[in-house]
Amino acid sequence: MQLQLTALLVFATASLSGLLFMSIAAEREPADATVGKASSKKAVEAFPSAGGDRRQDAKGLDADRETPSEGAMEELAEAEDRLVILPEIKREGERFFLSSFKLPEKLFFAGQPVPLDNWQVRERIEYEFYQFLEEQGESIILAKRMGRCFPPVEKQLAEAGLPDDLKYMLLVESKCVAAAYSRAKASGPWQFIGSTGKRYKLHSDKFLDQRRNLEMSTEAAIKYLRHLKDFHQGDWFLAMASYNAGEDRIRKLLKEQKVNDYWKLHGPRETMRYVPRIIAAKEIYSQPEKYLGLTKKDLYAPLETEMVTVTIKEAQRHLTAIAEEFGTYFLELKMLNPEIRKDFLPKGTYQIKVPRQTCPDRCFKQEKTP
Repeated sequence: MQLQLTALLVFATASLSGLLFMSIAAEREPADATVGKASSKKAVEAFPSAGGDRRQDAKGLDADRETPSEGAMEELAEAEDRLVILPEIKREGERFFLSSFKLPEKLFFAGQPVPLDNWQVRERIEYEFYQFLEEQGESIILAKRMGRCFPPVEKQLAEAGLPDDLKYMLLVESKCVAAAYSRAKASGPWQFIGSTGKRYKLHSDKFLDQRRNLEMSTEAAIKYLRHLKDFHQGDWFLAMASYNAGEDRIRKLLKEQKVNDYWKLHGPRETMRYVPRIIAAKEIYSQPEKYLGLTKKDLYAPLETEMVTVTIKEAQRHLTAIAEEFGTYFLELKMLNPEIRKDFLPKGTYQIKVPRQTCPDRCFKQEKTP
């Protein structure tokens, strides 16, 4: 008997709570201008009670029913707080589309016309063009690095009488990162493998890797590119393809396919993309204002440095001691000389790049602790 009475009491309480909620929701409905009828209906459906149509049950409630307890009201308020109406998002201004940028009708690289009238040539270059633009953050950083990476390379190319456009190879080879290292064990800004580096007198051992030195590796790249250009009768497109895949491999592919034009050659996927990517890089990074919204002052400024001779007579000297001697610090010395592989140098004489002693604050000189 006692169990039956308890069950009836629980059922009555649950029914009353459900009816109270429906009544309150119904009473609030006309006054709630923000949520509207659809939202009120969702609110009621979110908390079902026993019986048929909730709205009609709510209308049939006794007007002089008992006032709900404080706890029940808090429960109802909590439930309604869960119903969030999101405002409509309004977008101001025109939406940006990559397609607003187009390849020009004519392109030239190193004095040679690019055959954009050939459908597959245009599509290959467009693919690389939009890939650069899609990765906008990385493209901005690449453009900024040009300010520091390109000046010494431009000078060396001009002195050698080679086209200035060849500097854009650096963006594809290493992203202008001196310490770049590939799975094929190519190293430095120009990505020389060990055998090719050795052929052009770039020394590499466990202490030093001259392939990482921008000026020294650029000198080697100039010699190698000149050789490849002569090898391919002055064709810079085939010269760059050979730089990527090796001259013997490209010569063999040309012979097998009976073609003498890079744009008609089927080769390794990386080599197929290599030249179009360099051409796309030239188009974008020669005009950073147009494509990336960057001006010359946004680019990283060249650092004021000088070469000094360091002679180490002891078995080895830590770079920290060398840095202190020239008014700099370990990290900066390592960054200025990426060819130094260890944290120390063994006995010997070395040419090291250090901040110019009279240079402005952008040389990042370490402040001396008093």
